[in-house]
Amino acid sequence: MRYELFIALRHIKARKRQTILSVAAIGIAVMILMVSQAFMAGFTQELYDKTVNNLPHVVVSPQTGDDYIHLYKNIILRVNNIDGVIASSPHLTGEASFKFKDNTKNAVLKGIIPAQEDAVAHIKKDIVKGNFDELAYSDKSIVIGQKFADDMQLELGDRVEISFPNANPMSLKVIAIYDTGTALDESITYTSLQTAQDFYDTGDVINGISLRLADFNRDREIAQMIKNDGYNAAGWSDTNPEILRTIAIESVSNNITIGFILLIASFGVVSTLNMVVMAKIKEIGILLAMGARKSNIRLIFLIESGLLGLAGALLGTAAGVVLALSIGGYPLPQGVYGLTYIPVLVRTNDVIIIITIVFLLNLIAGIYPAQRAASLDPVEAISTR
Repeated sequence: MRYELFIALRHIKARKRQTILSVAAIGIAVMILMVSQAFMAGFTQELYDKTVNNLPHVVVSPQTGDDYIHLYKNIILRVNNIDGVIASSPHLTGEASFKFKDNTKNAVLKGIIPAQEDAVAHIKKDIVKGNFDELAYSDKSIVIGQKFADDMQLELGDRVEISFPNANPMSLKVIAIYDTGTALDESITYTSLQTAQDFYDTGDVINGISLRLADFNRDREIAQMIKNDGYNAAGWSDTNPEILRTIAIESVSNNITIGFILLIASFGVVSTLNMVVMAKIKEIGILLAMGARKSNIRLIFLIESGLLGLAGALLGTAAGVVLALSIGGYPLPQGVYGLTYIPVLVRTNDVIIIITIVFLLNLIAGIYPAQRAASLDPVEAISTR
């Protein structure tokens, strides 16, 4: 064992109270950081699951000046051959007025091919009542959201009247109810593509193609490829910028807060090491008189700083992971903000990064007391009482 490490360990052991307080300060800060990061990652993942996973990653729309996409089957074949596109779904979407008994409501009516729409938006996993697949073979049927059903007092098997200017009024049977826990539940209804075309009296046309990608982060790239072929297309990050903005704002505010906490904890290490320097002035002078170089003295205190930081980082991370996992999955009353539990995601990369950053931060914090110890004059240090 190098004597610098031996002396650093002796200093740490000799001042147990200060060592425990320093490690505890770092550990508490790291624990807060770990829990906060786990919550941030969990809520971000939940936000993606509730929004991006329920949204088409890219939407192809009619060319400028056109209301509909004609000969859409040829376009679908072309976009399906783009590398990264794993599913596509043609749709005819429009506004409609709904009436059931004395209840009325305006919402979006989306005509789809059920199997293709589910491949893009995974609607079936959100079905809480009825059978979504029945849309494919049940004439004049509709799938509605749970909030829409509550507002209209609709149940499975009820018939809702739909109408719209210049459209053909219809009576549609409720065959399924979905619940995503988002605003979609009261604003979007689904029917078959054929039913929507009959309602709007458009013939065999659509006004959009929804695409699902293997990597949703490529939405702008693939949308541009489709634009290069002469069609209008937009990725989810362009049509829903509020999702990315929300994540960015939360991430920045979280990082700033945690950064201040870590800085405060690091000052605890600086304070401890300064007290060690003050208490060990005479011993430092003796070491210098015996031939120890200033770099050796500096290394002793840097080792102390690194050990304290590493110990605090490891203990804090372990405590943070345990605390985050114990809180994660905790049920929320009546699905607060659409959540049924507190989302927590502990990632190995986050653990490694946090330990590394805290260790380096405390190592840097130890530079000042280490330099102060190394700059002592050996004669004056030895004569100090």
